[in-house]
Parts: sequence; structure tokens; C-alpha cells
Amino acid sequence: MSALLTPELLRRLEQVQMLAARRAKSSLKGERRSRARGLSVEFADHRNYVLGDDLRYLDWNLYGRLDRLFLKLYEEERELPVRIFLDASESMNFGSPPKFDFARQVAAAVGYVALCGFDRVSVNVFPETGPGPEQAHRAALRSIRGKKSSMSFFQSLTALTAAGAADFNAALQRGAMEARQAGVAIVLSDFLDPAGYEEGFKALIGRGFQTHAVQILAPEELDPTAFGDLRLVDSETGVEQEVTFGRYRLKAYQQTVANYIQRLREYCAGRGVRFFSVSSSTDLGDLLLKQLRASEVWG
Repeated sequence: MSALLTPELLRRLEQVQMLAARRAKSSLKGERRSRARGLSVEFADHRNYVLGDDLRYLDWNLYGRLDRLFLKLYEEERELPVRIFLDASESMNFGSPPKFDFARQVAAAVGYVALCGFDRVSVNVFPETGPGPEQAHRAALRSIRGKKSSMSFFQSLTALTAAGAADFNAALQRGAMEARQAGVAIVLSDFLDPAGYEEGFKALIGRGFQTHAVQILAPEELDPTAFGDLRLVDSETGVEQEVTFGRYRLKAYQQTVANYIQRLREYCAGRGVRFFSVSSSTDLGDLLLKQLRASEVWG
């Protein structure tokens, strides 16, 4: 079993399926209905019979009523590409519990739901390069399909660590360009890149991805408990800054955080991106089985 998800949660996740507002356009067969007409069991439509059509697909009941020959058409099943963008920068190590631990759990859950639905899963971990031993695991996460692959998927996620500085926008732009077909994109990050997030989202949306964003912040970032004269160190750049943080400034800080989250929420809402902001201490089942389901990420 996965160390990231409990057996009970895995069983419950097996009962849900990724929802796509647009039908998949992948050329590979899976379990996702597309507008392509094929020979699967899902009936789609009729068309007039023309000489040379396969007689096995004639609708004899319709012929008996109308005295005309019609061919049954069926919807072909196509896989839904699911691309997970996982922020593995040093800032994701912050917090108790660490933001990166929660992000990996969400990635594991999203991937498992997709794999159970026989959709293809790709995980874009950024920064793009990590410690040497991780490279094989990162490569293994680039294209996965089928429930039988779930254990190796979980093992590769568990082996990842967060380190270094990430370029959020470049990571999303690169992932959008690499994709052969648009599908569903899930972005897991704290969204604290000084360069912002706008260009990355534009790339995914412009490519046609149905995009969902999960912002993960630590309890200490949402409600800090340290006061007095502090030396703050940027975990990714190493830049230090001395500040005096008195209790009277706590409300101002909390308002600044709330304003940032609200701006991000409004940006996403204005572009059709489903947005969720959670603490790394959030109950995982609540996010997965209540919030994501209520927002029709899956159902």
C-alpha cells in the first residue's frame, strides 16, 4: 500500500472519476468518451447506410419501422491526459507539516483517480533537476497509465525531495509546450514565486488545458507565532532580512496574506481556473472528497 494515502482513502478514491468539461481529443484508446465515432459499446448516433458499410452494424429494428437502412454509430473511448505540476522548490519544505508532504499526497490522489480511470498521468516536477538519485523517479513520472502502475507511481512520488529555486512560469510554459494533447492540468504550489504566476497560467489556458490550482500554505504562514526582532532568510535565494515583528503587526500581516490569496483566487476565477487554497494541516479527505468533488474536479 502507499505510504502517502491510507487504504481507506484509496478505496474511496476508486469510486470517483476525473471530470472534463471538454471531451478528450487523444488518439489513444482509454475509458474516456470522445466525439470520435468508433466501435465501442456506447451508442452515439445513426447515419444512412451506404454501399460497402459493415452489415453487422445495421439497425434492423429501425429498418422494420422505417423500411430504410441505417448504420449504428458508437462513441469510441479515449484517454484523458492528466498533467500534474508539482512544486518541489525549497520553500515547499517549510511548515509543520511541510507543504511538500501535503502536495505529494494530493498528487498521489489525483494520479490514482486518473490511473483507475485508465487516463494517462504525467507529473512535471519543478525545479526540473533534482538530486542524482531522484532523476530515475522523475523520469518514471513523465508518462504513466493503468491502475497496475499505481504502486510504482506512489514509490516515485515518495522518493522526491524539495530543494532549490523554481521558475514557476517557465515550468508551466514548458509543460504546456510538451503536451501532445491538452487535457486536465493540476497545479500544486504555494504560488510564492516573486516572478508571479500569470504567464504560466496563460500558457496552460492558451494550450486548451482545463486547469485546477491548489495553493498550499503552512499553518505558520497563515498564522505566525514568532514575534520580536527576527532575521528572515529566503529559503530559495538565501537573502537575509532583519525585521521587527510585534504582535500589533500580526493583523496587518494576516490581511496581506488574505489579500494575496484573494487576488490569486480572482485571477483564476476570471480565467476559468478552479482554485483552492488550503493549509498543509488540512484534512486530506476533506479536500479530496468534499471540496474537489463539490467543485466538479471529479465526481
